[in-house]
Amino acid sequence: MNTSQTELQHPHSPSYDLTGKHVVVVGGKTGIGLGMALAARAAGATVTVASRRTVSIADHPELAPFEQLVLDISDEDAVRAAFNAIGSLDHLLVAAGPTDGSWGAFMDENMQGVRSYLNSKFLGSWACARYAASKLSSNGSITFLTGGIAARSKIGMTAVTSTFAAVEALARSLALELGPIRVNAIRPGFIDTGLWNFLSPTDAADVREKVRANFPVRRIGYPADIGHAAVFLMTNPYVTGTVLEVSGGETLVDWLF
Repeated sequence: MNTSQTELQHPHSPSYDLTGKHVVVVGGKTGIGLGMALAARAAGATVTVASRRTVSIADHPELAPFEQLVLDISDEDAVRAAFNAIGSLDHLLVAAGPTDGSWGAFMDENMQGVRSYLNSKFLGSWACARYAASKLSSNGSITFLTGGIAARSKIGMTAVTSTFAAVEALARSLALELGPIRVNAIRPGFIDTGLWNFLSPTDAADVREKVRANFPVRRIGYPADIGHAAVFLMTNPYVTGTVLEVSGGETLVDWLF
């Protein structure tokens, strides 16, 4: 039986246009989150960025087009208040995570590090989705951010791996629970941001060279690469419950540890 051309076409063909949409990027003032915010704005959206930081426009003019909020996602009351203040929105991107302290090695003297990491990244992502859900448009979306280590653990990174895996499971669960609102996660690889500032200049240069030599794409990633993926997930109406890896092939190779 032949399928007609009409049956093959959706009445609203997908595009990358976010004109008229309100996008909220939690963790959107620096790094990958800022890359997402800039990409959403370039696609036509009105963008609100939120993070723990109070950022001066004079020092960071790239933030001038955005409404800014100060928000610590590890504080549930603050998350609730922030989304009450934001009101209606179309898409939520949660890029925020811990900014300092231990990442929680398995045999740390106590479990303070892992509890802090879980509270900030996993429960913070949960809280953002929880308090945004009732304010999202029915054709809206939520996108979480994890990392390549969710798929390929490394020694000393148990807390990070476990937390990222939990966030990805949360995305799949919420895709069912919140439908037709779509819920996905982006799993970036090595992205050139301030996250790597703990390395010495020599070590940072060595890591970048290893990436160029070993990754199939032969380059490091940039926040704009993740921003492009975020716009895709916000605008494609048939993608939900998915983990989109944007890693340059990182998980295919042994490269660093």
